[in-house]
Formats: sequence, structure tokens, C-alpha cells
Amino acid sequence: MSEPVAIADDAKPRLPRGVRLKHDEVRSEWLLLAPERVIKPDAIALAVLQRCTGEATYSEIIDDLAKAYLAPRDLIETDVRKLLGQLITKRMVDV
Repeated sequence: MSEPVAIADDAKPRLPRGVRLKHDEVRSEWLLLAPERVIKPDAIALAVLQRCTGEATYSEIIDDLAKAYLAPRDLIETDVRKLLGQLITKRMVDV
């Protein structure tokens, strides 16, 4: 198993150039588009990706999600770290 990706609390996750989150009106679904790749995020991944604008810090994103979903912050952080770590490795999110 690979090492978890380190994400600083003050990092500001964002989609890199060439990667975008787009709503497909025809299919009524969200897609994460990158060169030669398409990912259909589930509702939780979508909530995380919509907050990765480069404006909010990683810590602020975790706090916002914990508040929005009335869930324990440490549980939210574990899930978000795993998701963002995978997307960072695939170069679909920058921190």
C-alpha cells in the first residue's frame, strides 16, 4: 500500500490547468474531465471537488464538510485525505 499523500492544513486544493468539473446536462450528471480521462464522482466526491477552488484551505474544506454533513471532523478528514490523495497522485488535483 502506498504512503498517504501529505496535505498541509493551509494548502489550497484546486483543479490544475486542463482539469475541470463539469455538469453534463444531457445525462444530468457531474464529470471530472482531464486529458484523456473522465471520472464520474459520487455525491461525496462531488461535494469535496466543488470546494477545491484554490480559495479555501484544506482545513476550511474539512470544517465546512463536517458542518454541512453534521459528521465528526476526524471521519471527514480521513475520507477527504484519501480521496484527494488519490486525485493528487493522478494529477487531477493540485495542493
